[in-house]
Amino acid sequence: MRFLLRMAFWLTVILALLPSGGSQPTPKLNVSAVDAMLAAKATVTDMGSFCERQPDACTVGSQAAVAIGHRAQAGAKMLYEYFNEHVGSHDIGTPVNAGAGKAVPLPTARPPQHTLSPADLAPAWRSPQ
Repeated sequence: MRFLLRMAFWLTVILALLPSGGSQPTPKLNVSAVDAMLAAKATVTDMGSFCERQPDACTVGSQAAVAIGHRAQAGAKMLYEYFNEHVGSHDIGTPVNAGAGKAVPLPTARPPQHTLSPADLAPAWRSPQ
């Protein structure tokens, strides 16, 4: 379970740090790094009902969450498009030669080598003891 939480955290960080593709406009934010840090500190300090007590921190935190969500969405879309272009572009079952970019046919299957006769498959004779 911890592994999944760590993986989700680091994947979110990576997707948030990827540049946005520009496919959707990001809203203008008036949030500085200091404001975001103070909002995060206030959030951790007062998790119970901080929106009622500190509406400014709640507003800044929600804006930061929206911005991170947009960046993560744009990063995930970029990764999806990249993998669709590079991995999903060729037919399944036909390997692609990286140098030429042409499909290489699969080798033909060899005939089975079932050369044992029924006498060979029979169990060896043992004397009764």
